[in-house]
Amino acid sequence: MRCGTSGASTRSRRGSERGAAGRPRLPAASPGTTESFARGWGEIRHGSLLEGYPEYVGCEARAVELRMFQIGVIPGLLQTPAYARAMEEGNVRRGTLTPEQADERVAVLMDRQAALVRPRPPTMLVVMDESCVRRPIGGAEVMDEQLRHLVKFAQLPNSMLQVAPYDIGERRPFNLPINLLTMSDRSMIAYAESQAQGHLDREATFVLSVLSAYHQLQAESLSQAESVAMIEQLRKGAP
Repeated sequence: MRCGTSGASTRSRRGSERGAAGRPRLPAASPGTTESFARGWGEIRHGSLLEGYPEYVGCEARAVELRMFQIGVIPGLLQTPAYARAMEEGNVRRGTLTPEQADERVAVLMDRQAALVRPRPPTMLVVMDESCVRRPIGGAEVMDEQLRHLVKFAQLPNSMLQVAPYDIGERRPFNLPINLLTMSDRSMIAYAESQAQGHLDREATFVLSVLSAYHQLQAESLSQAESVAMIEQLRKGAP
């Protein structure tokens, strides 16, 4: 399926398939299609990922602009390996994932990050709820490394990092994480995900309404300079 196709949406629930141990790396993408990603993810999936998610990631790897909003945890594309591992180790301790599934999810995340390292990287606009930077994950050392990584991300020429503070209250337009992709043909794709369901949507009316809400979110959030200042204060232990 081509990323730029309009007027289509995909809803998917978590799969129950299990595979053999071991995980091949995510294959390189073919220009304009997501089939190679879907095949590769089909090989490595142990049921720890949402069905249909490979299609989104295939498009993400070719997007020219990414807009992200996250609640509760650092967005995956900005997570350090140690932070990502701490998150998945928590799932293993709770019994919601096997160690193999946890390893797979971390490897998939690292593949997603690597796919965005290219000669002309995409513009990345990220808004995080304040809970993302205040929730301690993996202990003080892991969290400090993660916060330092966010500050470095904000310094990149192709990035924008904002924190949506608690005090915007009901003015925050989203109650779930959401991603918006802009492709090279200027078409847009929206992807939202809950605990058990993913929704990929290209329908113009829906995508434009999400884009409008994202612009409202950016206007209500702290500026990048204010957001970095908050992160630096958290690193110093200030409330």
